[in-house]
Amino acid sequence: MSVSTPACIVNPYPLLRPLLFRLDPEAAHNLTLSALNRFDALGLLAPFLPAVPAAPRRVMGLDFPNPVGLAAGLDKNGEAIDALARIGFGFIEVGAVTPRPQPGNPRPRLFRLPQAQAIINRMGFNNHGVDALLANLERTRYRGILGVNLGKNFDTPIERAADDYLILLDKLYGKVSFVTVNISSPNTKNLRALQGGDELDALLGAVKARQTALAERHGKYMPVAVKIAPDLEPEQIERMAALFRTHRVDAVVATNTTLSREGVARLPHGGEAGGLSGAPVRARSTQVLAAFHAALAGEVPLIGAGGILSGAHAREKVAAGAALVQVYTGLIYRGPALVRECVEALV
Repeated sequence: MSVSTPACIVNPYPLLRPLLFRLDPEAAHNLTLSALNRFDALGLLAPFLPAVPAAPRRVMGLDFPNPVGLAAGLDKNGEAIDALARIGFGFIEVGAVTPRPQPGNPRPRLFRLPQAQAIINRMGFNNHGVDALLANLERTRYRGILGVNLGKNFDTPIERAADDYLILLDKLYGKVSFVTVNISSPNTKNLRALQGGDELDALLGAVKARQTALAERHGKYMPVAVKIAPDLEPEQIERMAALFRTHRVDAVVATNTTLSREGVARLPHGGEAGGLSGAPVRARSTQVLAAFHAALAGEVPLIGAGGILSGAHAREKVAAGAALVQVYTGLIYRGPALVRECVEALV
């Protein structure tokens, strides 16, 4: 969905950010989503947002108005889709969602590292569950490309993780544009074990078999992507890429947050547990993206995420092999202007 409003004269975000950064990060997050919804309902949001040019792409059999998307995690429950669409994203991914509601990890669980333009989170897939998400999806007016990030409940044994993903696939099939199987969040115990060879083979086999059955039942094919970690060794990348090709995965999102603390360990909050996102993960994320691009030999499209804080960074991801890109932490530090800048860099 491209925004057709005139380019904004005044960008209020540089003025608002210092105020938001005085608040607890999670409180600021919730306040921002609520404010976006209120301003959008009153028709006051569009005048402050820049027009985003068209830059169409066809990926996963879907037509994207531009290649810059919102990464999962910002709107876990699909509560602010219409307002976020005003920013001009080419696609929006909500979630992560789990079959049952869960509170996530204890607070505090979200930390800013402004000196590094980074965030550490250990949210733990906090969300209202898939049924609440579906109710929100029914209310949204947005008709652009919408994805949902899928996670397992924290108390589902890892050997039964596929059950959770299949429940979500059943409930969401045909109601959104695509789904992403998240096997790379560091904040759900043992989740990254699903990136292992045998575990990944079994999971992909189950998910793709259910996707085939649902496509026949609904008469419509809904793509399934997989989101991976940046903390992978070359041999892991080769094994995973081979399985992605064998199972004909529709896309790979590279990457999620990192467990590394390189460059931030001595900063305030740098030692907090959780996944690190933002500028410090950019180089490693792009390196892993490029490695998958080589290993996949063009058979599976890539969505580049991790550390995009400028248009140049978006170009860097595309140069490394990404067909699309996603932003999240960069949006926190740069505001909506980042989306237009990235799209213009990729036109």
